[in-house]
Amino acid sequence: MENVGLERASVVVITFANPEVALRILRAVRKLRTDVPILVRTQDDGKLELLQAAGATEVVPETFEASLMLLSHLLLLMKLPVGQVIGTVNDIRSHRYSMLRQYFRDAGADPPDASHAFREELHSVILPPHAWAVGRSITEFTARGSRATVSAVRRDGIVGRDPKPDTIFKEGDVVVVYGTPEALEHAESLLLMG
Repeated sequence: MENVGLERASVVVITFANPEVALRILRAVRKLRTDVPILVRTQDDGKLELLQAAGATEVVPETFEASLMLLSHLLLLMKLPVGQVIGTVNDIRSHRYSMLRQYFRDAGADPPDASHAFREELHSVILPPHAWAVGRSITEFTARGSRATVSAVRRDGIVGRDPKPDTIFKEGDVVVVYGTPEALEHAESLLLMG
């Protein structure tokens, strides 16, 4: 822990697939630092309570996020408005991730006006097999009318920041877009349905 600079860390992120390894690391960190926030990524909720009891600040299960993506795609295929789908998913997330609740606006909250300092934000979209963007480039996405910027693409666990315009989207990519809430809603709709 000394070699990785734990004494200077402002946050610790544990992303081991094996929950037992993650738990051992979590306990070792907590022995040395009781004050540092610790985020733990897991495959599912199986060890959620154990990880929280050991001192995890937040546990992010992959299956939970994957289920939210399935839900959002299902609702889109059922022709629900994109804004309603995004609102529903954000509402579920805000209740699951207590630490992040302050960053997700409630459905009834007034949207910030155009002068609001935090109006632009990041949003992630996972590309399912039949998404419009699969096999198309960032240039094609932009030409389709997107007002959001592609900030990064995560593929096979590797994040490519500021991808080139000729980058071709692939199934399973996590596309990180940046813009106003309206631009993000439009960008997600374009990425998924064209």
